[in-house]
Amino acid sequence: MTKPFPTKNLRFFLTAPSPCPYLPGKRERKVFTALDGYDAEGLHDVLTNSGFRRSQNIAYRPSCESCDACISARVPVERFEFNRRWRKIMTRNADLTRALKPAEATHEQFWLLRRYLTSRHAEGGMADMTFSDYASMVEETAVHTHIVEYRYSDGPKKGDLAAAALIDVLGDGLSMVYSFFDPEEPRRSLGVYTILDHIQQAHAAGFGHVYLGYWIPGSDKMEYKAQFRPLELLLAGEWRTFEPVEF
Repeated sequence: MTKPFPTKNLRFFLTAPSPCPYLPGKRERKVFTALDGYDAEGLHDVLTNSGFRRSQNIAYRPSCESCDACISARVPVERFEFNRRWRKIMTRNADLTRALKPAEATHEQFWLLRRYLTSRHAEGGMADMTFSDYASMVEETAVHTHIVEYRYSDGPKKGDLAAAALIDVLGDGLSMVYSFFDPEEPRRSLGVYTILDHIQQAHAAGFGHVYLGYWIPGSDKMEYKAQFRPLELLLAGEWRTFEPVEF
C-alpha cells in the first residue's frame, strides 16, 4: 500500500496545448510538478498511484481540454496468468541474458534506441533524440531507477544488445518508464517479452504491480497494453479491473 504523503504544498503547472502524438486531430495538454525535495520517492509513489508518469525529474499526467482518452494501466502481478501465447514468447526468448545496470546511459543503448525509433516511431517526438537527450532521460532521476539490458547469448548476434528497459522501483511495484528493442527480430516479440519478464521479476521480488503507463483506446500504438489481462485501469480515481466488452 502506498504511504500517505503531504501534497497540499506542491506546485503544479500546465503546458500549452500541442498536437497529440496518439490520436489524430486531438490536442494534448499536461499538468506537471517537480520530483524533488526530501522524499522524492514517496512523492513519486503517491503521484504514480494517482495517474502520473515520470520524465526525468518531472511527474506529469494528461490534462486535455476536450479529451480524457489516456488511462493509467497496471498489471496486478499475483492475478496475472501466463497463457499459451505468453509462454511461447517466453520460450522464444529463453536464450536472452538479463543484466541489471545503473541508470547510466551508454552509446550502445543509444544506438539501439536510434534503430528502434527509426523503425517504429520515425514521426514521433523522440525521432531526433541525441545522445545528450538520451543521457538526460536516463540519468536525471531523483528516484530509484535502473536499466535492464537483454543480450543475445548465441548465434550471429551473440553478445549484442537485444533490448533495454528503463525502470523505476516503486513501493508497490515496477514502473516501465521506457523500453526499446532490436527492430530486426519481429518474431521474438521483444517488446511484449520485456513486459512479461518484468511481471516475473516483480512477482519474484514480492511487488504487487507492473505499471505500463497510459492505455489509449483507439490508438494503435497503445493497443498492445490491453492484452495483458487482468489489467487494472485508473477510472474516476480508483483502480478497477478492465472488463472489455465482447461482441
